[in-house]
Amino acid sequence: MKTGIKIALSVAMLASLSFAGEQFAMSDADRAMYAEMSENNPADIMIADGEELLGYMGGDEGLAKYLGVSEDELPAYIAGFPRYIKKFDMVVGLDQVLQAMMADGGHKPLKLKSGNMFSMVAYVKSIANDEPINIDVNANPQMKEAYALGEKTFMTKRGGRGLSCNSCHSPDVIGRVLRTQPLPDLSSKGVKAAATWPAYRMTKSSLRTFQRRFQGCMKNALLKVIPLGSKEMVALEVYLTEKSKGSEISIPGLKR
Repeated sequence: MKTGIKIALSVAMLASLSFAGEQFAMSDADRAMYAEMSENNPADIMIADGEELLGYMGGDEGLAKYLGVSEDELPAYIAGFPRYIKKFDMVVGLDQVLQAMMADGGHKPLKLKSGNMFSMVAYVKSIANDEPINIDVNANPQMKEAYALGEKTFMTKRGGRGLSCNSCHSPDVIGRVLRTQPLPDLSSKGVKAAATWPAYRMTKSSLRTFQRRFQGCMKNALLKVIPLGSKEMVALEVYLTEKSKGSEISIPGLKR
């Protein structure tokens, strides 16, 4: 069974290349910790837990069967999420697929915000490590709609401060620093963000998914937090994942 966990050297190289600006903003102590975690990402253990949890539902083979693809096709198929799934008649993320798989298999579904769910999502996405993100937002009307809604969600200003996601994550903010960290551009084509989540967050000492990170941003910006798995949240992930299309998946990521 493919573990999908990157070797330590590859993780270290990717971390230094993708997050050089983030490292620059750290204290010497934080940089030392970052370097150590790049070689020994704590999330590797959590991903192993996720693999074990998936094993109770048939493992990689069971997941492939549930999604209607062969086990050989599974990595590339995973690299296309979020995607429209006909049996659900909606665009879904990996976490929603796993929830449905649990329910259909007679298991009590994990909550989307649970640590065990984050571990399972990270393991499943790690199956696609080294695969380029291949999301197709023009595949069907549902994906086109999700992309448009995601763009609207990203661009719309809301809350008491009148901020949007784009206010802090557009090309216009490159080089600016907030709370000791450079603000990353998420809205330009070719950014790699979606390829490196789920990731271990040093400041939270825990594994987080892309959607969970969105929620953290919203909370910090005093915006109403969009629920995990909601139509708007999945659409936001669709929009930002499309920006990372072509980037090679490398899970788990490592973030400050």
